[in-house]
Amino acid sequence: MEKKNSISFTLTGRRALFTDPVSRMGGEKFTYQAPTYQALKGVLESIYWKPTFVWIVDKVRIMKQIQSESQAVRPIDYGGGNTLSIYTYLSDVEYQVQAHFEWNENRPDLADDRNENKHFFIMKRALEKGGRRDIFLGTRECQGYVEPCCFGDGEGKYDDCEEIPMGFMFHGFTYPDEAVREEEKKKMTARFFSPLMKQGVITFQRP
Repeated sequence: MEKKNSISFTLTGRRALFTDPVSRMGGEKFTYQAPTYQALKGVLESIYWKPTFVWIVDKVRIMKQIQSESQAVRPIDYGGGNTLSIYTYLSDVEYQVQAHFEWNENRPDLADDRNENKHFFIMKRALEKGGRRDIFLGTRECQGYVEPCCFGDGEGKYDDCEEIPMGFMFHGFTYPDEAVREEEKKKMTARFFSPLMKQGVITFQRP
């Protein structure tokens, strides 16, 4: 039975760049092997979002082989002109994503808008149309596409892999207007974690 606050969809693209923050120090960008929680939350908000609720990403399933490609780019330098950098992207990506929304308790002024049934059907229509805003896979030059799916359907490249460590990864930002702890309501904080991919699925820790 489909829950009224949940969503499952396929996310695809020709390439993706889920940037490792460490690689930015040299002016170049190198992608993580898998999408970050924050990137997937951004995709969800592009499909449908209102300040009444907060998206919680439950898990992501990696459907295709993880492969990368490098490209020379000339980004604009802060001091003027251009500089030469090498960006390393993921290529030909496909994911299944499962998520749900919860009411934002920091917005009691929007309590009258907490109609789960209404938001579920708006979200469902938005997903069938490919989202309300453009979908990006980590960065603007990486266009993504979404469509509804049943999480777990089909064959994934890593279904038979018992466990693969994904290393130390950026998880996401906790914004003051979404924070639960009092100390986090005063400033934006960054989260990191060390995920394990099991049978092709990464289960995210809650923010």
